[in-house]
Amino acid sequence: MPKRNTPLATGEIYHIVNRGVNHQPIFNDKRDYNRAIELLFFYQFVKPPLRFSFYDRLPVKDKEKVLKELGKNNQRHVTFLSFCLMPNHFHFLLRQENDNGVSRFLANFQNSFARYFNIRHKRIGHLFQGQFKSIRIENENQLLHTSRYIHLNPYTSYVVKTVNDLKKYPWSSLLQYIEGDVNGFCEVKTILSNFHSKKKYFNFMLDQKDYQRKLDQIKHLILEK
Repeated sequence: MPKRNTPLATGEIYHIVNRGVNHQPIFNDKRDYNRAIELLFFYQFVKPPLRFSFYDRLPVKDKEKVLKELGKNNQRHVTFLSFCLMPNHFHFLLRQENDNGVSRFLANFQNSFARYFNIRHKRIGHLFQGQFKSIRIENENQLLHTSRYIHLNPYTSYVVKTVNDLKKYPWSSLLQYIEGDVNGFCEVKTILSNFHSKKKYFNFMLDQKDYQRKLDQIKHLILEK
């Protein structure tokens, strides 16, 4: 992965985006999405007790033990606030927890997923389109709009057709925000503390559902054009 010219600051929150080379798919099916989510959780930590290739061969119960211990005792490169995986790109809203944490996390995640994807789908070459893009979140209003943009992405990109489909989209953190999904790994309090309830957040999100792509005030957050 190319080296960043400007380092990202520890303690700051960033909207991170990357996509497939030439806009090609990076997730083809449920197995690809599940692998990506497993890697996101695993590589956010600084010192996993074993390599992912060894972890991946463990029985399910042993995997659960490893993940439980990681969540309790390990320092993080990043903390996830929200995310969304789309067929040919991803969005992460991350807080960097140590120096170069975002870059280390992204390098581990992208390299590991690309190896898996190329082997499984019998392809060679780069999977991701160069260096990831990032923008620093400068204030609370920007934070809320960015989280809303990320969670609405499947709807506004027509990956799902209806709001009900969006509520069931399994490859984002939205379920953790609106249903308290116990399997989620995002820190949701930073954003949900601005709302009286999960329903209020969901209503806030839906306010933009049909014209999000036209909102000039968040176009600099999108990072896709």
